[in-house]
Amino acid sequence: MDVLSDVIAGMRVGLPHSVRVAWHAPWGQRFPAMPGSAGFQVILQGSCWLLPDSGEPIQLHVGDVLFFPHGHGYVLADSPATEIADSHCGPDGKIELFASASAGGSGAVTVTLCGGYRLDQTLGHPILRDLPDLIHLPARLGEQRELRAAVDLLAAEIADPRLGADTIVASLLDTLLLYIMRAYLDFDVERCTVGRWAAALADPGISAALEAVHGDPARPWTVASLAELAGLSRAAFARRFATLVGQPPLGYLTWWRLATAARLLRSTDAPLSEVARRVGYGSEFAFANAFKRAHGVAPGRYRRESCPLTPALAE
Repeated sequence: MDVLSDVIAGMRVGLPHSVRVAWHAPWGQRFPAMPGSAGFQVILQGSCWLLPDSGEPIQLHVGDVLFFPHGHGYVLADSPATEIADSHCGPDGKIELFASASAGGSGAVTVTLCGGYRLDQTLGHPILRDLPDLIHLPARLGEQRELRAAVDLLAAEIADPRLGADTIVASLLDTLLLYIMRAYLDFDVERCTVGRWAAALADPGISAALEAVHGDPARPWTVASLAELAGLSRAAFARRFATLVGQPPLGYLTWWRLATAARLLRSTDAPLSEVARRVGYGSEFAFANAFKRAHGVAPGRYRRESCPLTPALAE
């Protein structure tokens, strides 16, 4: 896997959810904070306003995408002057893979696609932690074609679900998340307001080292071998990696190995010895000690608590 795909796969848990809503003016909704989740809104038809807790209202148009990577609450309305009601992102407050709903008065229609993803907060990757509370990707003619195509397919499938819709919608929601992240990272670099991770992934040498670590975390990487891949001297590589990634190369390697181990424990029935081998530990004992230092619990207990309905996985 490439770095971004690997990070998203490692943090995503459970199924995403989505709802297509036709809002009839006048309408105003407060969407509550969703700790442990990331949420999005896409404007499919019409226009509306994002009303921040502080700052000026932001008008949104067809094709605009809002992404809330840390699950913060927000307010949308047909007009800044409309009275705001409290609501969940879903019909009757339900959380479903996909649904359609209608709300508001009897005036002009705005259609939105709203949804969210559950994230494992114990595996919070800095690529997501460093993101702002709100990402606004404005629609631009001829730009973000892949993102727009994913939105169009998703909206069409939810509006008229047919055979296979559950699998198609779940896959498209995962695809949408990756396109949102890709668009933001590209947009961030182009605007020269680069966050550390956007800069790390845009840097050819550091990106090559990260791809190597994510592609084969079990390999006995050294600073020297990673620096060679990056085309830099050992000292220059170590400084640049730490500056952009936020920790030294081998520190990140260890962290990612144990994050990967947590994902394997949660999602597979591989024996602890096999998990240890797949993340680069020569013995189950050494792996267990390292895992407990990082996660606060032994691997077996972590697996039992992560998969309470499948105790056989911990045997």
